[in-house]
Amino acid sequence: MYYVYILRCSDDSFYVGSTEHLQARVHAHNSGRGATYTFKRRPVRLMYAEAFETETQAIKRERQLKRWSAAKKQSLLDGDIETLRRLSKRRAQLCDLKASSG
Repeated sequence: MYYVYILRCSDDSFYVGSTEHLQARVHAHNSGRGATYTFKRRPVRLMYAEAFETETQAIKRERQLKRWSAAKKQSLLDGDIETLRRLSKRRAQLCDLKASSG
């Protein structure tokens, strides 16, 4: 099993990652052996995780979540599907505007 996870850092920012060993990876982040981003933002808390059958699936989802705004990630954590949809539509509309003006 492979996992995609979202951590909340001590400065209230989010970190998105993927791993095969979820609890060990969270422990590594909190002991300073995780990512450079989380090193100065410890302690971190595991807020969300999704399981995948393959590493490829997990990496694809990780890349998707990393592109999301903090507001969109918070909506996912809150289970607020309506706000998540609204934020997704807004980004799609902004992309359409940029494409038509360029």
